[in-house]
Amino acid sequence: MKFAVIVFPGSNCDYDAYYALKNIGFDVEFVWHRNTSSLSNFDGIFIPGGFSYGDYLRTGAIAKFSPVMKSIKEESKKGKIIIGVCNGFQILVESELLPGSLINNKNIKFLSKQVKLRVKTFNSIFTKSIEKEYLKMPIAHKQGNFIADSDTLQTLKDNDQILFEYDINPNGSMLNIAGITNKKRNILGMMPHPERASNSLLGSEDGKYIFESLIKNYV
Repeated sequence: MKFAVIVFPGSNCDYDAYYALKNIGFDVEFVWHRNTSSLSNFDGIFIPGGFSYGDYLRTGAIAKFSPVMKSIKEESKKGKIIIGVCNGFQILVESELLPGSLINNKNIKFLSKQVKLRVKTFNSIFTKSIEKEYLKMPIAHKQGNFIADSDTLQTLKDNDQILFEYDINPNGSMLNIAGITNKKRNILGMMPHPERASNSLLGSEDGKYIFESLIKNYV
């Protein structure tokens, strides 16, 4: 299974993502955000955390216009696997590939800590093979507070689109949301960093279960 790791100016988790995916068994390649070529030769796309240019206006607001996003949107319609973590989640939301918005944490402070996540549903390619109800992995964000209108929240609940929720909410996210998927269930956006929790040397290897679930259930 071949993954593209998209690199924006300021991305700082691109190598973390590359290492985690490669170590688990994926074929991985970096793709610069100004790439205009098709991404059809990849089985999955990973938008890593860090920063994207223009974040000072609104996180992800300028990145959504990067040339590579056109191909990402095209591939998303085909049902291709797409994962956005932290800033990647923000870019997916700004690009309307996922619903809702991400705003400043409730205390307006940058948070960097280990958190405990509950796997809310196992009905997705990202969680189907996870055998634990709770996972431990780090967060590192200032704008990770997920908000949405009442209709969107109800839709997320009714369709089991909330994949991960915080055990103890660190940032004020509605419904304790830490990660969601789209209705087609091929796009995952999450604030915590599974790529930073893919090896016991990093303090947790729970993040690798998400990637292993992909390999085991990818057709």
